[in-house]
Amino acid sequence: MHVTHLSLADYRSYARVEVPLDPGVTAFVGPNGQGKTNLVEAVGYLATLGSHRVSSDAPLVRMGADRAIIRASVRQGERQQLVELELNPGKANRARINRSSQVRPRDVLGIVRTVLFAPEDLALIKGDPGERRRFLDELITARAPRMAGVRSDYDRVLKQRNTLLKSAALARRHGGRTMDLSTLDVWDQHLARVGAELMSQRLDLVAAIQPLADKAYEQLAPGGGPVALEYKASSPGTVGHTREELYAQLMAAMEEARKPEIERGVTLVGPHRDDLVLKLGRLPAKGYASHGESWSYALALRLASYDLLRAEGNEPVLVLDDVFAELDSRRRERLAELVAPGEQVLVTAAVDDDVPDVLTGTRYAVSEGTVERL
Repeated sequence: MHVTHLSLADYRSYARVEVPLDPGVTAFVGPNGQGKTNLVEAVGYLATLGSHRVSSDAPLVRMGADRAIIRASVRQGERQQLVELELNPGKANRARINRSSQVRPRDVLGIVRTVLFAPEDLALIKGDPGERRRFLDELITARAPRMAGVRSDYDRVLKQRNTLLKSAALARRHGGRTMDLSTLDVWDQHLARVGAELMSQRLDLVAAIQPLADKAYEQLAPGGGPVALEYKASSPGTVGHTREELYAQLMAAMEEARKPEIERGVTLVGPHRDDLVLKLGRLPAKGYASHGESWSYALALRLASYDLLRAEGNEPVLVLDDVFAELDSRRRERLAELVAPGEQVLVTAAVDDDVPDVLTGTRYAVSEGTVERL
């Protein structure tokens, strides 16, 4: 799979730009702040419905504009598709496929698949659990786009349950009043059902990606491992393996946590509070790994993601956003050699020298909102 054409309107710094793209390596080169990352960010948005740099859509719309458009032509084998997203901050986004009538934005998931390498990836190792949960959830959605609906359902149920718990907590704090919490049992069942499906997918993913991450780390930093990935559930007890076991575990955990949840007005157990523990040797990478080891670990997770998606039949677009400038020469060359054979590799760099020689292909100069093919 590769993107053959990218079109942006009122996206970030671009009033309008048209960028033909070839298979193989394409490098966008230019000084910082000229719009290189905006191009690859837009491709990534089509794959995840989110940006790797900001948490909301508002910064993605060019100043003074009401909306932004991302449009891409995508080829997979002999099949060509046109996918379009309209970003409307404060309102619902809109989507179309092959210029048909409007579809839900999440219906475009799976048409474009990407694996992104970026400086922000260090947060996978050094950041809070939310960064690692996002890594897992974006990857399970890339593997099975229907999981976008499961994630949305979980967020909706969690919000409703938290609203009920917060109301109960406020009632107790003001005059010792109690509320009828009979509906809480219903929300418990909904949360456990959807949460069990989400946890099941995460556990399957961790099992699948573990050996691939260990192999990738060895390729990047020979003799520096091994690495191990361990799913840490917020609910007590051993994590089950089937959805039925996970459902029962979550139901039991919520029953045990009900009193402190009512006191605090928030859901204390569930996949929204789980973590992925990353180990290097016998120690957790967070707090123990050096800067270089942390970079190698983050890169290994992305390479493992790429290998997993490729093995499942639809090779993703590899995006390397200003990564090589952050790496020492050894890691730079090893990473370049590993990604060079990709069907499509998009690279951003401030200067030509930051792009390793092995990554030959198309070059674009990016400057002051213009993208010129060299």
